[in-house]
Amino acid sequence: MTVAQNVRPHHETRSGGTRLPSASPVGQSGPVTVELTRPVSRRTLGTETMLVLGLSLGQSAVYATVSIIAKLTAEGGLSKQTAALNTSASARPYLDLTYQLLGIVFALLPVLLAVHLLARDPGDPARTLGLDARRPWVDLAQGAGLAALIGLPGLALFWTAAQLGINATLVPAALPDLWWTVPVLILAAFQNSILEEVIVVGYLMTRLRQLHWRLGAIVATSALLRASYHLYQGFGAFIGNAVMGVVFSLWYLRTRRVMPLIVAHALLDIFAFVGYSLLPKEWFDWL
Repeated sequence: MTVAQNVRPHHETRSGGTRLPSASPVGQSGPVTVELTRPVSRRTLGTETMLVLGLSLGQSAVYATVSIIAKLTAEGGLSKQTAALNTSASARPYLDLTYQLLGIVFALLPVLLAVHLLARDPGDPARTLGLDARRPWVDLAQGAGLAALIGLPGLALFWTAAQLGINATLVPAALPDLWWTVPVLILAAFQNSILEEVIVVGYLMTRLRQLHWRLGAIVATSALLRASYHLYQGFGAFIGNAVMGVVFSLWYLRTRRVMPLIVAHALLDIFAFVGYSLLPKEWFDWL
């Protein structure tokens, strides 16, 4: 925290707080502003991290845990339940569109909060996270490669989980067929990717390193948090997202750039959301 105090003659301070010696540069008159910087304590960083998670994906993890318990205890078991994403919020199309856009905008507020809090640290938070446009083509290429690395085995894992009955039936997009459906699904994909990668990878891993956690514990915490808020889809989704979390965390530790992870995640979600919305539904019976 930075405290600005005006130093006055005779050792007076405007606030009446700590007395500081008065000093004026040669040739200048009037008060001189002195900044006192106090390092943020580990306790404050820990509390801040819990609050950011509680307002965002930590909260989602709690709800997902309750959801999986509800599905497991429902009649027919987990495999007979449905997990629907991107659902309609109103029968009136333009009101539904309004709700969808509001949901996307407000879901990104925790990202702005996290970046704002990181701005207290030395340096530009966007550069600290690798959340900038310094190397767009490299980020795009690396993101596409990560999407292929995660996506193809992920499809096989989802199919296996469906055969074993350890996943709910997944409906990636349940919006009506309207002119704005595909654009909203693309925006939702970017919202998911920005929220998850900035909070669960960039912000959380930065704070845990500042709290002097071991690297193995940092990677495990990030991966398990990612897996936990996907639990509502079933145990196959939990395992798949845990693996994805380990890969993304290790990538971030090596590159210190979250942008390729955002690209990869967005591509995966666009493929799932838009593909499910546009292609024949019988193609996705295996989900």
